[in-house]
Amino acid sequence: MLIKKELFSMLPSVDEVLGNENIVKALEKYPRKLVLDSIRESIDIKRKCIINLSEDSINNFSIKLEDIIEDSLERIRINYSLSLKKVINATGTVIHTNLGRSLLSESIKEELWDLSSRYSNLEYDLEKGERGSRYNHLRQMIKKLTNAEDVLVVNNNAAAVLLVLSTMAKGKETIVSRGELVEVGGSFRIPNIMELSGTKLVEIGSTNKTNLNDYKNAINEDTKVIMKVHTSNYKILGFTECVDIESLSKLGKEYDIPVIEDLGSGVFIDLSKYGLSYEPTVLDSIKNGADIVTFSGDKMLGGPQAGIIVGKKKYIDKMKQNQLTRALRVDKLTICALEATLRMYLDEEKAVENIPTLKMLTYNMQDLEEKALALFNKIDKLNLDINMSIEDGFSQVGGGSMPIEVIKSKVIAITPNKINVSTLEKGLRLSESHIIARIYDNKYILDVRTIFEDEFDVIANELENALI
Repeated sequence: MLIKKELFSMLPSVDEVLGNENIVKALEKYPRKLVLDSIRESIDIKRKCIINLSEDSINNFSIKLEDIIEDSLERIRINYSLSLKKVINATGTVIHTNLGRSLLSESIKEELWDLSSRYSNLEYDLEKGERGSRYNHLRQMIKKLTNAEDVLVVNNNAAAVLLVLSTMAKGKETIVSRGELVEVGGSFRIPNIMELSGTKLVEIGSTNKTNLNDYKNAINEDTKVIMKVHTSNYKILGFTECVDIESLSKLGKEYDIPVIEDLGSGVFIDLSKYGLSYEPTVLDSIKNGADIVTFSGDKMLGGPQAGIIVGKKKYIDKMKQNQLTRALRVDKLTICALEATLRMYLDEEKAVENIPTLKMLTYNMQDLEEKALALFNKIDKLNLDINMSIEDGFSQVGGGSMPIEVIKSKVIAITPNKINVSTLEKGLRLSESHIIARIYDNKYILDVRTIFEDEFDVIANELENALI
């Protein structure tokens, strides 16, 4: 009968594993330190297993060099791979905050790679042959799309709000409706962000009702800003009242107080023409008199994460001088991706077709039915031991946008016969392709709205592997 001491003696040394030809090949591809650490991990796992063995199970425990080598190679691969991984979003939530939110268009990847892998004129004026500004690359494009006097781009919309208020109302008062003091996600709240800027919040009205007189009565000599926050991530229904940006702008002009509108998830296209709810466009806000408008570069806009500030030049000039601007500035990849995305908006039809977020949001039911049938047929050909059907479903916009919007969709509903649905979900989530889907009514649900056609074969193959 074996004893634990004998099992410990059977464990190979690191040098013994290093001598294997497959490990030698791995050393040519991966850093030596990573290979050594991975081998030690594999041996340590076996050592811990021996320690935890009961007396009855010692004889059934085997130590094989080839097993440790195979495990070491797998650990090398995993330890070297990026923590941030590509996944397949089969949830139907288009702007999925947990899965990277908006997707960049395939059409811009070559330009993005060219600019990221070579030197660029990020802060160099090619015509003058002298130092330039990184913000000039986006200025003309955004001005053209919004009719704003000037533009400034920072790293996200919370940063945009912080910079605007720090510049325009630090040490003084900002008037805002109680019903607009929203949480933007991850426990970050608009009032906290506003207070960090150094402004004093003056909350007016009630949660569900705020009228123009509430704003007027709150104005005093310390008032520097009137702020409106678009509640893009929740809705108050029923007995409600709020003041539109046009009325607030008139009030601001009457008292010579600038009016800021935070749109959160900004849009350039009126999506109501595609069957979605109306969301105020950036162009509408500027046209209706807002002095400064802030919004996200990703989310509904479909670009990279960024905070975009548009509006009156005299205010934005001051923001450019604020020391916070350098701390919040965007890098060359964001500038390139944002300019390339915004360029598509010069032709609305091309924007809807080529910007993934817009395309997914504006699919018609015939498109979705065709996608569902194509995916169904791919899976059906494999003759898997499952019950499967195409069903009506519902997608979501996501990303804190259009909170009550439910979009009709088509889904593939799968019920495995030999394993439970939770096991199937876990297996596909942890597969090499990392398929993220939903479970509903004890069925595994694949919403085709957010699945790309070139992912159909991958899904079918991973399903087959998960059911073996």
